[in-house]
Formats: sequence, C-alpha cells, structure tokens
Amino acid sequence: MTSAIYPASFDPIHYGHIDIAKRAASIFDRVTVAVYDRPLKNLLFNIDERMLLVEQALRDVPNIEIARYGGLTVEYARQVGAQVIVRGLRVVSDFELEWHMALTNKQLAPDIEVVCLMTSQAYAFLSSSTLREVGLLGGDVSSMAPTFVVEALQHKAVERAKDPINQPVPITSLRD
Repeated sequence: MTSAIYPASFDPIHYGHIDIAKRAASIFDRVTVAVYDRPLKNLLFNIDERMLLVEQALRDVPNIEIARYGGLTVEYARQVGAQVIVRGLRVVSDFELEWHMALTNKQLAPDIEVVCLMTSQAYAFLSSSTLREVGLLGGDVSSMAPTFVVEALQHKAVERAKDPINQPVPITSLRD
C-alpha cells in the first residue's frame, strides 16, 4: 500500500488544492492532507479554522484523511508511514522552489520520494494569497473556492472591519 502526504498551510484551501488532493487520491492508496501549523507565519485562519475548511472540502474522498502537523515535513511523513510527499506545481517559478525543497528533503530522508503534480490549467493562476487578497477586498472569489470558504473569508473581512487594532493583516500583495 502506497501512502502519501499532501502538506500545505491551506490558508485557506481553494479549488487548486482540492484538485491536487483528489488527483493524488486517485494515484495513491492513502493520502494524508497535512495542514501545517505554522505559528511563525502570519496566517489569516487559525489551525482549527483551516482544519475545518479542509475537512469540509475533502470529506467526500474516502482514502483521504486530514491531519495537522508541525516541524519537518519529512519527519511527519515518516511518523504517518508515508513514502511520498505530494506537491502541486502551478507555474515554472514554483518548480525552482519545489526543486530546492525536494533536494533538501531527499538529503534529510532519502527513503521518501517527492511527486509533483501539475495544477490543472483552470487553477494555474490561483494561490491562497490571491484568494485572501481578492476576498478580503470584497472581490468575487466564488470561482476560486467552495462556498463555505468564500463565506469564511467574508466573515474575516467583517471581523477586520470591526477591529481596527488588528488591521492590517499582513498578506502577500499581488503586486509584489
């Protein structure tokens, strides 16, 4: 039985993530979608919120399980018995970062393979930072994520508008 993990922050999950997870589930016997708990990263959604959104998005896929983790991805892969780390590639610039991470992971864990799946063309433009920025600014993100994610983003936008102390939430700008 081949087991894989698909690790990411999922802040928040979007159709590109869902596409990669479902395609990985069609290739591997078991896929753990691993939601990374990164306390050092400025995230819009906390770990519990991200877990809930990921669980809602992938509950219909029987060989996918959702888990949270921290620390080194290769160590988590070993812990859950995964032989493969799945990554998604959107554009050529993703390849360089993923290549570097794959080489580092291979150095740390020669027994664990990295498999990159090309993002479906419909989602090649999509990232969590794009979804967050457009959604928080009131743009229509209904084509980027499931309704419950869109609603969660709208709720965050309302929360931010009510609490000037917590503004602005640091996010990567589309212009950077």
